[in-house]
Amino acid sequence: MTRTAAIWLFVGLAGYVFLPWYMTPHGFWSFGWVIDPQGGGESGLYHLLSGRFWLVGPLLGILAGFAVLGIIKPPIARSRGFIITATAGLALMIAQGLLIKNAGRAAAEVSLWQPGMGAGAFVVALSLLFVLTSGISGLGKGRGDAFITSLIGLIVALVAVFVFYPMSFILVQAFALKGGQGYGISEFLPRFFDDTVWSLACVMGSGYCGAAVNSLVLGLSTALGTTVMGLAFALVFTRTAFPAKPFLRILSILPIITPPFVIGLVLILLFGRSGTITVYLSDFLGTEKTRWLYGFWGVWLAQMLSFTPIAFLVLIGVVEGVSPSIEEASQTLDATAWQTFHRVSLPLMRPGLANAFLLGFIESVADFGNPLVLGGNFNVLSTEIYYAIVGTVADPAKAGILSITLLSMTLVAFLAQRKWLGKKNYATVTGKADNGQNAALNPGMKWACYALALPWAAFTLVLYGLILLGSFVKLWGYDHTLTLEHYTRAFGMVFRNGVHFVGSAWDSYFTTLTIAAISAPLTALVGLLTAYLLVRQKFAGKDAFEFSTMLSFAIPGTVIGVAYVMAFNFPPIELTGTAIILILVFVFRNMPVGLRGGGIAAMSQLDKSLDEASIMLGANSATTLRRVILPLLGPAILAAITYSFVRAITSVSAVIFLVSARHNMATAFIVGRVENNEYGIAIAYSAVLIVTMLVAILLLQALIGRRTLRRTDRVQTA
Repeated sequence: MTRTAAIWLFVGLAGYVFLPWYMTPHGFWSFGWVIDPQGGGESGLYHLLSGRFWLVGPLLGILAGFAVLGIIKPPIARSRGFIITATAGLALMIAQGLLIKNAGRAAAEVSLWQPGMGAGAFVVALSLLFVLTSGISGLGKGRGDAFITSLIGLIVALVAVFVFYPMSFILVQAFALKGGQGYGISEFLPRFFDDTVWSLACVMGSGYCGAAVNSLVLGLSTALGTTVMGLAFALVFTRTAFPAKPFLRILSILPIITPPFVIGLVLILLFGRSGTITVYLSDFLGTEKTRWLYGFWGVWLAQMLSFTPIAFLVLIGVVEGVSPSIEEASQTLDATAWQTFHRVSLPLMRPGLANAFLLGFIESVADFGNPLVLGGNFNVLSTEIYYAIVGTVADPAKAGILSITLLSMTLVAFLAQRKWLGKKNYATVTGKADNGQNAALNPGMKWACYALALPWAAFTLVLYGLILLGSFVKLWGYDHTLTLEHYTRAFGMVFRNGVHFVGSAWDSYFTTLTIAAISAPLTALVGLLTAYLLVRQKFAGKDAFEFSTMLSFAIPGTVIGVAYVMAFNFPPIELTGTAIILILVFVFRNMPVGLRGGGIAAMSQLDKSLDEASIMLGANSATTLRRVILPLLGPAILAAITYSFVRAITSVSAVIFLVSARHNMATAFIVGRVENNEYGIAIAYSAVLIVTMLVAILLLQALIGRRTLRRTDRVQTA
């Protein structure tokens, strides 16, 4: 503990003395501040000596920590000293950031003005945080393991800064009084229970139901459908001899790598009032042309196409993780294939099923693109929040109230999932050797999975065939003359004195790939580390900590984007217009997938005796995590990275307010082309993104590989 605290105190002091305290004009990684330290790269010490007296707070915290290190000898007293000094330093630093406003710039009062915090402030804050967690471990918390307490402190700080802090700017508006007369609760409850939110008129046949009721019914229907369909695909891949598994796997994940409005557009061209199938049925069978697609069934179908891959990615690792020896033991006791699956295998899959259902529910109620395109008069919370923010008459209070309603639904779903799982043990991977093959499905179950998965895969193939066709025709639905014009305008290249990317889409394409490649492993890392804490550790406030990590996933992306603009458009954390804000929104928006889908579900199947054996042999928690647990989580890591990568590329609502001229994203570019009625370029760009993400997924699979848990015939010698 003492050594760790001492290292971080020196790191914090170095950051305060040498690194730029505020944001540099040309970015930290340009290193222009090294060449010209007084051109915007001044350190905290320089600013303190120049008259910004409020910067003394963090320095006092660091110097007081050194005093504790050199003067106080009893371990318990020294730990308490570290906690007090680090807490005081952090508190003074937070006060410095929040209380010293940017108003001085307008008044030309340079002494009262400060820009956003930079690398020096970040290093100092991080060092004080780890000194604090080291002191907590010295008191015996977290089994006295500095790694565990530091990890908990880091995740709590990240969630607080990048989830709770920006969302507070939105949620506080729920209590705003009309006319800008301040804040209060007198108008909150009447607006929260308004008929437009909770009406059951559609059940009575007297009108439309409220947005909350619609969201709840849609969320439950989508969650159930995607979980069943995802399980069918997972069983086909792991428990049958279906010959075209690689091709079927590609088809099962295609919807997740597609911008959401593209699926809606294809469904409209097929099943809309003037769609191809609708017109065909009307002309040849005499059926009436209806608008059934624009409402609950259309949104549900689009969400099933979009979110079934999430359930599949969650469940395939869980199904693979069921121990073959347990199933063989069941069959040895004369159980049939159906009894083995129903009474042994399926109960062991409960964590994965529960997580797939929860993710499907949250994805559905937070979905924005599909209800916007296909909703019609079927209002849901996500679109109502969007209209409350960007409508003709902006109503931030209504947006805040609807956000609280959506969060309430998510909380209930979370608690219901915890109740269903209970405190049972689902571990199937132990330190013992495990050989054999998983039990095959009984014929009835196998053909039921085929009946669900294969038609769905064929339907998906038709949709993506139409997307590919639409990129090669002049005007989809009207002029089907084949052409390469859309690809040339978007991705044209000139080979003259080198290669020149002259297409209009190249800038956004390269920016999108760069940001997705950076954010995907960070998302998986944060999610898996959080899952490690939740599954493997016990600490106070664990349930509240788990739910807080799910909040960003439960809130519509539009609200997240607006919240980030409100929170990070001015000091102390000024990030708008940078690539960092895009990376952060992807990390904390998609973190719950790595947490629930990859981490908790798969880690619940690893027996804790593996950790205990490693620790008894002298390894610490960090080594155990790196050498024992992570190597057994191949499918979980692959699922987390894959999903995070494709969501970073296909996300629309979360980034529509955060892109800039310098950092434009592919989906924002496509939306712009759709608004300009350039559908051919939009579809061509979507096709390029689909191919790009397929290649990336295949590379990730080849790189990470499959988890091997069975004994092989090869004898390994030392």
